Amino acid sequence: MVKSLGRISTLMAVAVIAVTVGGCSIKHPTANVVMGKKLFATNCASCHTLSHANSTGTVGPNLDDAFRQDRVDGVKSTSIQGLVDYWIQFPNTQGVMPAMLVKGQDAQNVAAYVALVAARPGQDTGALAAAVAAKVNPTPAVGKQIFTGVGGCGSCHTLSAAGTTGTVGPNLNTLKAACATPASQQARGATLEKCIETAITDPYKYIPAGYKSGIMPNTFGKTLSPSQIQALVAFLSSTQQ
Repeated sequence: MVKSLGRISTLMAVAVIAVTVGGCSIKHPTANVVMGKKLFATNCASCHTLSHANSTGTVGPNLDDAFRQDRVDGVKSTSIQGLVDYWIQFPNTQGVMPAMLVKGQDAQNVAAYVALVAARPGQDTGALAAAVAAKVNPTPAVGKQIFTGVGGCGSCHTLSAAGTTGTVGPNLNTLKAACATPASQQARGATLEKCIETAITDPYKYIPAGYKSGIMPNTFGKTLSPSQIQALVAFLSSTQQ
């Protein structure tokens, strides 16, 4: 979300000054943390590590590490929420995160979820556990929705059929050719469908030339349900015909 979050005790002072100058204040209406988790998975997980969300992104700060000492110091979750909400609106201009990645209530939902789980042990349960692991009809149309939505794939990959132009990961317009190479078939499977499934669930089993590990999350096998993965496979394979 930001290049460097730092400690609450330092950055909240900066946030308060900026907000005061702007003539407004950070408010915390009732937030929907389940929706916050869904939005986090879509917009934030590819860049940030957050244990409860099963995300391992390294482009932005590790959110568990960022708030670990604040938990020890007894900083309230509402303070963490306010800071995260502020930095969504006004990220570090030297970083790669765009301002207003999510807005309004959506931003507050994301901030509330991060504030609830960051640097806390255990796993999400109940509705939070099911938030990004829904059972879906595994059709290409549904797969496209996952690709551009909860999967967040378009932020890193170019795919004409999805209207996305990401350049962090491989260009998926040439996925069929990439999956047909002997090295890929040996590591990811002989069929296009198996290659795509492996690339989603175990991305570092084979790394295409010019790319390195640590960029694509290797947790989609946990954050997406089997039917969501099947839908993604159906969509991606349909774009290669």
